[in-house]
Amino acid sequence: MKKTFQLQVEGKHPDRLLEAIKHEIRKYLKRERRRDLPEGADFWDFDCKFGLTEDTADVVHLANVITCIDNAVANQATQFYVELLAKPGVRTKRPAGEAHEHQERHAFDGLDDDNND
Repeated sequence: MKKTFQLQVEGKHPDRLLEAIKHEIRKYLKRERRRDLPEGADFWDFDCKFGLTEDTADVVHLANVITCIDNAVANQATQFYVELLAKPGVRTKRPAGEAHEHQERHAFDGLDDDNND
């Protein structure tokens, strides 16, 4: 999907237009993820770009696309450009140290119930 979305369309409420744009993007992602994966791929990954125009679009992570749209609306932009290109992805194992750090961050905080009076 390579598309420039207009945020000010005559006769349409800006909030409903914004919801429709986000819905279209999510619907596209869902449709692309349903496609059959090529052999050796684990998931569909996406190359994403976002900008006010196609020329000024920068690479962003897929998780930040909706946030970028919200920021553009907050800055009163009249349009923005989104590029989402699906590509097959292969999962890689985390290094052992990184997995351990992740577990420590989500581990019980160590408070004892016996100390609560």
